[in-house]
Amino acid sequence: MPERLGAHYIAEDGSKKAPVMLHRAILGSMERFLGILLEEYAGRLPLWLAPVQIVVLNITDSQKEFVSNMVEMLKNSGLRVTADLRNEKIGFKIREHTLKNVPYLVIVGDKEMASNTVAVRTRSGMDLGVFAVSDFIQKVKQEIKARVVVASEVESKDPVHL
Repeated sequence: MPERLGAHYIAEDGSKKAPVMLHRAILGSMERFLGILLEEYAGRLPLWLAPVQIVVLNITDSQKEFVSNMVEMLKNSGLRVTADLRNEKIGFKIREHTLKNVPYLVIVGDKEMASNTVAVRTRSGMDLGVFAVSDFIQKVKQEIKARVVVASEVESKDPVHL
């Protein structure tokens, strides 16, 4: 559409000619698609689309080894997981990862370590309670398989399956 842009060049014979314009936007279209997705979900991608699905947080340094083992177990289950082992207050870590829109925050303290369980919280601040590690893995995998958009994460009252 160079004519619509008013684009032209002067040929060897002195006449004005419209140039041939080639446009290719392979990455551009992918970037637009991701932009639309991020805008639609306001950055709160569903669990199955989120780049980091779970962050495991320790309360004190005594849980570091347990958290590291748990992260390995979750990764071996095919989940995208990271650990936050920094020496910070747990409230600070929870707030930071909530602002990053991580779908699930798994908190491990001495009680959880002793009973081989985890305290689970969503990015919307909902406390889901305590789960056995295997039960939590099963719950997350079911949610990913069903491609559920959790009701608390969207404006509708019922879960939406995509």
